[in-house]
Amino acid sequence: MLKNLTIKLLFVVTAFVAFSCSTAKKASKSKAPAPSAAAKKPPAKRPGKNDIQPYGKVITKKAKTDKGLFDIHQIDDTYFYEIPDSLFEREMLMVSRIAKTASGLGFGGGKLSEQVLRWQKKGKKVLLRVVSHRVVAADSLPVHEAVVNSNLEPVLATFPIKAFSKDSTKTVIDVTNLFTRDVKALGLPQNRRTPFRITRVDPQLSYIESLKSYPTNVESRHVKTYAAGRPPSNANTGAITLEINNSMILLPKVPMKRRYFDQRVGWFARSQTDYGLDAQESKSVRYLDRWRLEVRDEDIAKFKRGELVVPKKQIVYYVDRATPKQWVKYIKQGIEDWQVAFEAAGFKEAIIAKTPPTPEEDPEWSPEDARYSVVRYLASPIPNANGPHVSDPRSGEILESDINWYHNVMTLLRNWFFVQTAAINPDARGVAFKDEVMGRLIRFVSSHEVGHTLGLPHNMGSSVAYPVEKLRDPEFTKKYGTAPSIMDYARFNYVAQPGDGDVALMPNIGIYDKYSISWGYRPILDAKTAEDEKKTLDGWILEHAGDPNYRFGGQQFGVIDPTSQTEDLGDDSMLASHYGILNLKRIVPNLIEWTAEDGKNYSDLGTMYGQVLGQYNRYMGHVTGNIGGVIQMNKTYDQEGAVFTHVDKATQKRAMDFLQKELFTTPEWLMDNNIFNKIENAGAIERLRGTQTRTLNSILNTGRMQRLIENETINGRDAYTFLNMMQDLRRGVFSELSRGRSIDTYRRNLQRAYIDRMASIMNPPPARAAAPGGFRFSFGTQVNVSQSDIRAVVRAELKSLRSALRSSGGGDRLTRIHIADAIERVNDILDPK
Repeated sequence: MLKNLTIKLLFVVTAFVAFSCSTAKKASKSKAPAPSAAAKKPPAKRPGKNDIQPYGKVITKKAKTDKGLFDIHQIDDTYFYEIPDSLFEREMLMVSRIAKTASGLGFGGGKLSEQVLRWQKKGKKVLLRVVSHRVVAADSLPVHEAVVNSNLEPVLATFPIKAFSKDSTKTVIDVTNLFTRDVKALGLPQNRRTPFRITRVDPQLSYIESLKSYPTNVESRHVKTYAAGRPPSNANTGAITLEINNSMILLPKVPMKRRYFDQRVGWFARSQTDYGLDAQESKSVRYLDRWRLEVRDEDIAKFKRGELVVPKKQIVYYVDRATPKQWVKYIKQGIEDWQVAFEAAGFKEAIIAKTPPTPEEDPEWSPEDARYSVVRYLASPIPNANGPHVSDPRSGEILESDINWYHNVMTLLRNWFFVQTAAINPDARGVAFKDEVMGRLIRFVSSHEVGHTLGLPHNMGSSVAYPVEKLRDPEFTKKYGTAPSIMDYARFNYVAQPGDGDVALMPNIGIYDKYSISWGYRPILDAKTAEDEKKTLDGWILEHAGDPNYRFGGQQFGVIDPTSQTEDLGDDSMLASHYGILNLKRIVPNLIEWTAEDGKNYSDLGTMYGQVLGQYNRYMGHVTGNIGGVIQMNKTYDQEGAVFTHVDKATQKRAMDFLQKELFTTPEWLMDNNIFNKIENAGAIERLRGTQTRTLNSILNTGRMQRLIENETINGRDAYTFLNMMQDLRRGVFSELSRGRSIDTYRRNLQRAYIDRMASIMNPPPARAAAPGGFRFSFGTQVNVSQSDIRAVVRAELKSLRSALRSSGGGDRLTRIHIADAIERVNDILDPK
């Protein structure tokens, strides 16, 4: 029965469902006609946001296209790259620079970052990866696998593929967000953000200025506005806006052969840890940044015979169209002055200067094109010029260079030339030079900056090669200039005196410049690898070992080696500075006359007096460097003698005596009230106090003290000891005490500065306390002040000073007040309350 009941129920339900469906269909028929066959098909699927579409759907007729390394398409505010398949996996160098900036935010042309990139296709996406060449190994070696596993290339960005070209050989991606969003690798790096408390990019105030493509590079310019808690200018906006330029340059398929670095010559270089070397350590190799200068196959025989040949590819510099016409020829001369150096390397016409084509001659020519190196003339108040270059990190090959030439560099040149040569040179007397005079100065700076773009750093050890008295010799200076290298900061001849005759006033491309260019660029044709060149390169160095004309001395930031200083001349700091001061004493009484111009205020007088004081300070710095100085002469194991040598005792003592005489004894010649009453209502006393205190604090630098202690420990009686220096300094600064004389305002200030500096050594403020362990680095010298002899000697000197102060008699009332105050100050140091 149950079975029959179930069957009956199933029948009823089925019949009901069939009836219901039939009724529904009938009702439907009554409302509308039957659908067509086409309407019965499912609706077409809309293309998704990340789906690959036909080329014409993405790159429409609205697109503005710029063809080059990548074709760039712009449709309204959207930008597309069309990347050839042949360029995927190729390495490209991305150089990011500030293009335009606001006050306090660096300068136009300043480099922000540099990295190697690789575009990679993966499925329906394109990846942009960052490539590192810091750690390498030849791919033929087993260790190469370990290096690869330890250096996974970071992904900087990903892009959905939008379309393929009609012939399917190119890939289209949307790159708008790469430049409008906050990609740190292409914008301000973190170390630039922290001081200004930058938090984010404001997308509403940031945009792409332009994307341009050239045969070997892509140039992007984008304006970024960052929210900032501490902007350096326009603080009320709470933001920083700057324009950034990213140059993406295709690297050569086959890297240039390297040339290994040697510190005895000095060069801009890069380093790499090579795990493929046959060494029982992780060893770094350094190789030069240099242009690819090669001998044409048809000229090899000539080159081997010693004949000069034109290289396969010359180094060509264009002078920006924006450069004022009267300066173009001088900048060109500065560029081509280096031809004599390349002749020493076996090449003629290796470097040439050109004027760019006009827009009518070549509308496609652009200074941003990586095929062209350009001296860019910038309308900027920055008083400077700089010579950066872009080089292949795999080989050091310089690919291009743009020298930034700021208009206001002429102010810098005027000031230097005036203060260093006006005493002997009528052409330098004034605040506006004749065009030919300024032109010669521009040529000098042009040569110097081009030297940087060729790979040469500053050689601050060059100028000491010449005896000071030779700089007063017209015949010698006309032949050799003022230094063996134009890459030194041996500006102008401040040593020459009235009556010396027609002496040279500045350096030219000198002996060292020719030598270094030859060492770095002369092809060694028989050498197949960089390792094969090493023996020949070493031989070229040893040919001139010990000759000061061929010495390289690097730039220091905090002077330890007095023979490698900036702005100095000659082999004797005290004698050169003596001559320099004699010339300043001739300039000061003439400052008003030499800066005069009817209807003008006295601002130029104030500027030039400041230049005199600045030059005077430089002389004091040159001399101070000798005290506790250590001379560095780079050598290798096959050369005899020490690398580091302490300055001899007599020279250090002469330096101290010079400072006592020329600085700590009040330089009355600087105190010209006829100048002061025209440039300020007050400031003369404070200005001299600052000048004296700067040098005093430099002498009492703890790093210098430690070198004096070490010198005595090593060399005994042959050393100018720490105790000798401290006693000489105290007795000179407080010389009035033993004679019972009145102490004038300037000397009272100096003596208080001495006591303050001694106090800071004995009881350093918390902000200047030593790091854990008590160590400090001072001028590059490590010293634990609390555990050295420094505080013991300082304490002894303060006790000797207190005794001298207490026993001093005589002097005017202010002197007696000063002495009483000095005793109290010393007591507070020795016996803190």
